[in-house]
Amino acid sequence: MIDLHTHILPGIDDGARTLDDALDMARAFVADGVTAIAATPHVRDDYPTSADMMLRAVDALRLALDEEGIPLTVHPGAEIAVDWIARLDETELRRLTLAGSGLYILVETPYYGWPVELVERLLGLRVAGFIPVLAHPERNGEVQGNPSLLAPLVHGGTLVQVTTASLDGRLGARSRETAHRLVTNRLAHVVASDAHTPDVRAAGMRTAVDALQNEALAEWLVEDVPRALVAGSDVPSRPPTS
Repeated sequence: MIDLHTHILPGIDDGARTLDDALDMARAFVADGVTAIAATPHVRDDYPTSADMMLRAVDALRLALDEEGIPLTVHPGAEIAVDWIARLDETELRRLTLAGSGLYILVETPYYGWPVELVERLLGLRVAGFIPVLAHPERNGEVQGNPSLLAPLVHGGTLVQVTTASLDGRLGARSRETAHRLVTNRLAHVVASDAHTPDVRAAGMRTAVDALQNEALAEWLVEDVPRALVAGSDVPSRPPTS
């Protein structure tokens, strides 16, 4: 499995605090069946992470994993706040794309409200040649009340990532119900952990796969689509469901 939303880089944001935290997270990923992750630190007012900062931290973590013999591939990336999209030039945005693909870019969904700016920024990314991946919208109250809000965005080319802890119920009933509705309604493309520390949404890909109760669909969400995003290639067709 490939987990494209993690906060594993130590000391960068509100994720792993220390290298030991990051290594513990890496071991948990491997034990859960994850072979590769994207390190996606926040890029927002409280954590204004630059591409240079992220890439240096990725290199350091890769070295530490090699030294510890932990078989986990770490790809670069970032989770960019909506209001930061316009602050970053195209070169910086390309450097912050998932796995350095230059194409797919993880955008943080606000937890409250559904601002017009969100729709405008996602459209602007599409016009600029990016494909946005909207992170954890199932945890937004407006989406919980009306999941169809995502339909025009998805039809316009935006991809949607739902959180493992939503699918398996760890984040509560509303997030769980909404995450499953998005999957059922073909409004979700990627499942990822959004793991922050060894104790906060840690790993959990396997429990999310089990919660989906559809092996082919789960494989598409945690392996096939993430692999395409890492490669910068087109998203494969979703498997037929009964």
